[in-house]
Parts: sequence; structure tokens; C-alpha cells
Amino acid sequence: MIKPIIYLITEGKLTAENFEREAARVLEMIETAAAGKISLIQIREKKLPARLVFELTERAAKITRNSETKLLVNDRADIALAAGADGVHLTESSIAAAAVRRRFPEGFLIGVSTHSPEAAEKASAEGADFVTFSPVFASPGKPAPKGLPALRELCEKLRPFPVVALGGIEMENFREVLDAGASGFAAIRFLNNADDLRLIVSLAENASS
Repeated sequence: MIKPIIYLITEGKLTAENFEREAARVLEMIETAAAGKISLIQIREKKLPARLVFELTERAAKITRNSETKLLVNDRADIALAAGADGVHLTESSIAAAAVRRRFPEGFLIGVSTHSPEAAEKASAEGADFVTFSPVFASPGKPAPKGLPALRELCEKLRPFPVVALGGIEMENFREVLDAGASGFAAIRFLNNADDLRLIVSLAENASS
């Protein structure tokens, strides 16, 4: 069986005011994730000014560069490329995946956030490397969950294109999204805990064997 994609998304708590104090904590989590061979990490720090997103990404890229972990930056393909990250994660309001694919180097990873089968199909057709589909389960502050049947249907329709489940993923339910056909799962709250992170790597690998 193929090893599932585990996609850690940073918490988005960094600001210009707390950057000096809190960036080290984020980088420590990235180091833990890379050591555990987590598949993907997304720098998603929307409160930071661009110069600090660049600084954080550059420092994170030095950690992941010689590991199996790929580093992506939310929305800002330009920062990702300049800072030495592996790719970008596009949102619904970002430029199209096709535009990034045309203008950025070969091998530059492109993930796309999607919330409907139509958006996922479009991203796949435009040259994205994978999509996240969300929210699968109930998640604070998010729309009504799509549910496992919708995830299963999408995965079957797009297979072998990678669909990564997002939204409400926890220790108790991550196996359900893999059983539904997802290529992996992404999380913010759940995976930004070092103990959970180490445990989930072991459990996910066992689930795929």
C-alpha cells in the first residue's frame, strides 16, 4: 500500500508583534514533522507581513531541504520560490493553478483548496499536484461538513489524482478518510501537537500496510 499523505498546516497565530518570540516554536514543530517524515507542511500565517512570511519560510526550508518533507506556502507562490520552499498551496481567491504551472519551474508543487467536486476537477485539469477537500467533518468556524460519502465519490471520480481530506480530522477518524479513498489527510489543530504528530505517523503507516 502507498504511504498516506500527512499534511501539517501551521496554526496562523504568528503576527509581526509576536514573531521573534513565537517563530521558534513553529520552526520546532516543523523540525519534529520533518524528522517524522511528514509528507507536506504548509506555512499558513496570514497575519504576518510578506517579509516575515519570507523569513519564516526561508528558515523552515533549511530544515526540510534534506528531508522527505515538502514545504509549501499558502497563496504566495512568489515567496515560496524566493525562499526555497517546494511549492504553493492556492486558495479559492488565489491565482489559478494553470497560471502558476505555466510560470513557475518544473517540479514546483501546487496544492489547491477545494470545497466542491467541480473545483477539485478544475484544479486537477489545470495541473495541480493535489487538492484538499473540505470540510469533511464538522470543524469550528467552517461550513457544514461534506461528509464521507461526498469524499468517497470525489476520490473515485478523480483517482489516481490525490485528494487530501481536511476539516475535523482527529485521532479518532483519520482512518475513515483513508478508507473512503483519500490519498491522505491535512490538519491544523490535530497535527500541531508534537505527541499527536509522532503517534499519527506510526498509526497512519500501519493503516496503509
